[in-house]
Amino acid sequence: MFSFRFLFLLFILVPFVEIYLLIEIGSVIGAPWTIFCVVLTAVIGAWLVRIQGLATLTRLRRNLDEGALPAMELVEGVFLLVAGVLLLTPGFFTDAVGFACLTPPLRRAVARHLIARGVIRAAGGTTHPAGARRGRRDAIEGEFRRVDDR
Repeated sequence: MFSFRFLFLLFILVPFVEIYLLIEIGSVIGAPWTIFCVVLTAVIGAWLVRIQGLATLTRLRRNLDEGALPAMELVEGVFLLVAGVLLLTPGFFTDAVGFACLTPPLRRAVARHLIARGVIRAAGGTTHPAGARRGRRDAIEGEFRRVDDR
């Protein structure tokens, strides 16, 4: 699991890497083009996050309607949130990591890895009728009536 030392190091190193890359790239292509590239990656990234977020939300709703646990979709949603934050943060390093989070095969592979390692835990079971129709054994069917009804 992440430790505070790792997070502290991350908050110290990432800004230095960003500043270094901005200075180096700015010295090669010029300040106006550097600013243009940073803004362009933010706009493209926000557009891609929106499209992939809506697709993930559609898959999540479909799984819920079928009575399946949408664990992968929830983890992908977190990755998309992180990608959005990274892409809106000015800089080339955070944009590269953000675009990596937007790559569906990579995102799903990392999500599967995190779920398999137990970093992310999913609760099992369903109470949705669709789960009972598919022969799931964790759904209990029955009838009830309220005692105070007349």
